[in-house]
Amino acid sequence: MSKMLLGIDVGTTNCKAAVFDETGKCMKIASRPTKTHYRENGQAFYRPDEIWAIVSSNIKEAIKDHKDSIVVVGITSMAETGLLIDKRSGLAKTEMIPWFDKRAMEEAEYIFKLSDPVDRFSKSGLRPSFKYGLPKLLWLKKQGSTITKDSIWLSASDFIAYKLTGVFGTDYSLAARTYGFRIDEKKWDVSWLNSFGLDDSLFPTAHLAGTPIGEVNNQECMEYGLSKGTPVAVSGHDHVCAALAVGAVNPETVLDSMGTAETLVGSFIEHPLGEKEFKSGLSYGCHVVKDRYFWMGGNPSSGGSIEWMRSQLSDTQLSYDEMLRLLSETTESPTGILYFPYLSGSGAPNPNPYAKAAFIGLEKNHGRKDIIKSMLEGTAYQLKLVQKSAEQIAGKEITKVVAVGGGTKNKYWMQIKADVSGCTYAIPDISESTLLGAAMAAGIGSGIYRNEQEALDKISNQFRNEITPIEMNHSAYLAVYKKSYLTMEKLLRTYYQNQLGDE
Repeated sequence: MSKMLLGIDVGTTNCKAAVFDETGKCMKIASRPTKTHYRENGQAFYRPDEIWAIVSSNIKEAIKDHKDSIVVVGITSMAETGLLIDKRSGLAKTEMIPWFDKRAMEEAEYIFKLSDPVDRFSKSGLRPSFKYGLPKLLWLKKQGSTITKDSIWLSASDFIAYKLTGVFGTDYSLAARTYGFRIDEKKWDVSWLNSFGLDDSLFPTAHLAGTPIGEVNNQECMEYGLSKGTPVAVSGHDHVCAALAVGAVNPETVLDSMGTAETLVGSFIEHPLGEKEFKSGLSYGCHVVKDRYFWMGGNPSSGGSIEWMRSQLSDTQLSYDEMLRLLSETTESPTGILYFPYLSGSGAPNPNPYAKAAFIGLEKNHGRKDIIKSMLEGTAYQLKLVQKSAEQIAGKEITKVVAVGGGTKNKYWMQIKADVSGCTYAIPDISESTLLGAAMAAGIGSGIYRNEQEALDKISNQFRNEITPIEMNHSAYLAVYKKSYLTMEKLLRTYYQNQLGDE
């Protein structure tokens, strides 16, 4: 019987589970929408039992024809989403707070004022943000001062692993997204946590991504085919798992992970982080591969911008086919409209949660097709900012990017990205890189593969398409980027930074 690996992904838009063989071939995938709830005050949340029910249904569907052949389970998820669990009862004490929920903005500012940003960055690889677990925990303590008693903070991945095994555990890449973990020492920062009245016992033991934290011990899952005792691993940050799947584990390969949020991810051999890395505006962390760090920077509302616009331009949501038809009617040259994709604040290299989206340069002759194309251009310009920052850190130009995610199906978007960046964009013949990366990390951690290189050698990484920049278009976009986009981006950033100072 051939060995099968189960990958699980708890994502912002969908939760998925997929079965892969040792060569990375996807045998079966199941996907269901992630149910996000909103309060009148704008707070977003997930119901833990609902998320588990969705994931459990996906597992059941995915393994239906592969019962008893699953040899390892690897779990990945959106990085900063988390909740508190009662250690004694195992029941959720809080709702699951999404990474994008802004309820902990005040707490993030409080943390910022209490710390030396460069010192914290050298230990954590991060700047303070409402997204991280620490400000979320301080917000929860405001609601009830005893809420952390006998509790443990789990990421979405950790929660699913706990439901499967009854064991608490996490990996380095997700632990770091709490802002309470030292990536330089790979341990919880006890004195830092204590300064906020928190104890390191509030957090699970952290391991290298893919290390089994326990074994399948969930009666429900065993009844529909997962074997008792199957190793279960927290495989880490979703974007970094995708990077593993496409081979972006060395400095020469950069990943563009295109989802609701879009992120450029690169890697390098671990070394101390300092002023140079801090000034880059990028975030850093432990890669899912041993002895590597990753750098990361992106746009929290890339695919999210497109989904938002699809809802605004039609009484019923604009179909993808209609959107592609409209794009086919546009010229290859820049639209002349500048779109700043800050629907959820701005990301790297100039993060500001208070920044707002903007269109600049609209004229009465512009139509739906121009607005749509300008949004694709704006997300590409924003990623160009990240690219330039990463190039300064690496000391060399980025010339090739491997792109994954739903956005890769939009050929117009991909050409715009190549034209704006000046990079060749390669699209691997992998439909579910995040899931595959989760499965691969778990396979490495449980010894199915000796190391990441053996895993990559076994997995056929063919590219179904390569998009090269059209030189004339690249020159035109570069002129707009340098003369207009950078100027207006700085003005907008200054304006919203001043707004931040007025809060």
